[in-house]
Amino acid sequence: MADLTVSFVQTRLHWQDAAANRATLDVALASLSTPTDLIVLPEMFTTGFSMEAETLAEPMDGPTVAWLRTHAGAHNAVLTGSVIIEENGAYFNRLLWVRPDGSLSTYDKRHLFTLAGEQHTYAPGTTRLVEEWRGWRICPLVCYDLRFPVWSRNQPAAPYDLLLYVANWPAVRRAAWMTLLRARAIENVACALGVNRIGQDANGHDYAGDSALLDAKGSYLLEAGDQAGTFTHTLRRADLDNFRASFGALNDGDAFELRD
Repeated sequence: MADLTVSFVQTRLHWQDAAANRATLDVALASLSTPTDLIVLPEMFTTGFSMEAETLAEPMDGPTVAWLRTHAGAHNAVLTGSVIIEENGAYFNRLLWVRPDGSLSTYDKRHLFTLAGEQHTYAPGTTRLVEEWRGWRICPLVCYDLRFPVWSRNQPAAPYDLLLYVANWPAVRRAAWMTLLRARAIENVACALGVNRIGQDANGHDYAGDSALLDAKGSYLLEAGDQAGTFTHTLRRADLDNFRASFGALNDGDAFELRD
């Protein structure tokens, strides 16, 4: 099985300014100097974590989806992150999984952040997404989903090798971010990637970043700290397979079904 090269962008976001954020990310993506398989952007990367969906939402044929398709094709990589999307009169915090050929899959954030009233603006997702890409099975989730281990659980019916979270996770709860990301890797015997933003939003919330890639043992492979930039690491398939072969925790888990 092939190795997987993963890149992510940790950046400040311009508040509710999609064009400015796409321009910032144009520069970040242009800095990628080596081929990569997967590029991950933060949650709501065009706007920041905003409840102004009626003003900011884009359709699925809008400029950000077109922008994602252009960059996915240019880098011959999947490009993913979440965006405010309007569809059939409802609003979604929607992760877009865009392949180099322009085809895409979506995941709507399941766990809406009630402390910010997200549930009053956005409709929750109902189906988890597991995508196969270049020999790896990948489960992309969004921010607050990190706190809910049942939803993230690696299950025999839909197993994955890499669990990833795109986020706008405030600095005041950074200890939880770092602890839970490690826990999700360890308990699911899978690599885990969390991609957060930095800077401050218009609501006065600070974001410390702490984007990180971990192996299935919960050891850090790459840490971004509080720095803006584009970060890349290659996951070695043999390392994951050998660890799973020697430590069979996935075979000993409880059988269950997820229900609404």
